[in-house]
Amino acid sequence: MIGLLVNPTNPRSELVVNQLEEAARAFGIRLHILKVSTEDKLESAFASLVQLGVGALLVAQEPSYFRWREQIIALAAHHAIPATYGQREYPAAGGLMSYDASGADSFRQVGLYVGRILKGEKPVDLPVIQPIKFELVINLKTAKALSIEVPPTLLARTDEVIE
Repeated sequence: MIGLLVNPTNPRSELVVNQLEEAARAFGIRLHILKVSTEDKLESAFASLVQLGVGALLVAQEPSYFRWREQIIALAAHHAIPATYGQREYPAAGGLMSYDASGADSFRQVGLYVGRILKGEKPVDLPVIQPIKFELVINLKTAKALSIEVPPTLLARTDEVIE
């Protein structure tokens, strides 16, 4: 079973939950949804993960979770729950791993758009661009603390390894 930490007050959460439930069903994985909208509910959420025997945790991208990242990372470590995040700042702060669109690539795309607008193109005429470059970041120190051996084939595909 995998846990999913989402903030029910975020309008995007319903879409995230629906997409992950569909993916979990396709792979035959049970998904336990944890809806946490305030920092004081984090400890009880992690306690329920332990009680249910959840083997891993996905932490949804959420501005409030980003502010609480140190507490979330500490709770995941304390309860020995492997967690993955949507921003590289989490593994940089001690979380296990992250996978997300490349910030540098996104900023480059924004710069290209600004250039096109400054040259006279109308923003409404510009196409919507989806991210095309994603980055995987793994914290090997955290993996070792969780007794997780990261396969060399995965390390070879990792964009950044934190040791």
